[in-house]
Amino acid sequence: MTQEPPAGIAFASVQTWALIRTPEGRLVELVPGDIIGRSTSAALPLDDGRVSEAHAMVSLREGQLQLLPLRGGLALGGEPDSHVVLTPGTVVQLADGVELTVAEAHLPLEVLGIEGRTLPRQMVPAVASVVAGARPRLVSGWREDALAQLWSTGEGFRLKTGESTREVAAGDVCTLGGHELRFVAIPLGEAGPRTTRRVGDFADPLHLLARFDTVQLHREGRAPVIFSGMQARLITELVSVDGPVGWLALTAELWPDEDDAALRRGRLDALLMRVRRRLRATGIRTDLVRSDGSGTVELVRYPSDRIEDLA
Repeated sequence: MTQEPPAGIAFASVQTWALIRTPEGRLVELVPGDIIGRSTSAALPLDDGRVSEAHAMVSLREGQLQLLPLRGGLALGGEPDSHVVLTPGTVVQLADGVELTVAEAHLPLEVLGIEGRTLPRQMVPAVASVVAGARPRLVSGWREDALAQLWSTGEGFRLKTGESTREVAAGDVCTLGGHELRFVAIPLGEAGPRTTRRVGDFADPLHLLARFDTVQLHREGRAPVIFSGMQARLITELVSVDGPVGWLALTAELWPDEDDAALRRGRLDALLMRVRRRLRATGIRTDLVRSDGSGTVELVRYPSDRIEDLA
């Protein structure tokens, strides 16, 4: 079951963060993966009917902190924008009359990462858990049933395994669930999702038609591949977001009647596995639907792809 991390956790020098001023003058610190929206579970909740429940998400992309639209729009100077780089002084409009101002932004040269033989190298979120399974996974948030929990103290990170808690830094090694995991320093520019570029003839151009309950994937000279049911709904949601989305916001759209967030996360992991299995079986690149291992999911488009949202 997901629980709150221990009190007193601060996010500072080892973390990327932005300090955001709300319309009421409050200052709220946000880190990659945090959601801004009307939902009370958002990292920055805004009690305003003009704001969507999961309006936008903070993301680290190619060395920049960015604000990406989820279920709402963004504008700079009154002009709609597909993303906003969070730099001090930037004023973002979420809706007419609803503005957020970036007071500060912190971008260290390196961030803490974790990797293992069965765990791809990835940035450690401000609060994270290592979850058991055939292969350990790093997920955002505090999971009481996890093999271990990690959190930022501002100047470093702490690792809790059972009743033991200790500081960890790049170069440290731990064994969890029989798997050796290493902590590494990741240059900031390599820490977040990167724009995927097509190299040579690595993959055929895709023409994707998303219609909510069905998704068609067309490739030149081949029969279309058709997804239906929840697999189609997942892909359609990712098409409509047009960028990375946190698992909380994504699963709330896919299973709106399920209140148990941990159950929704389990369903999402199983659904992602089925989608990738189908992509592999039909000869379509499996990174079309990608999860970064910490709960952020996105549809990866190559420059030659054509996406149509017909939902």
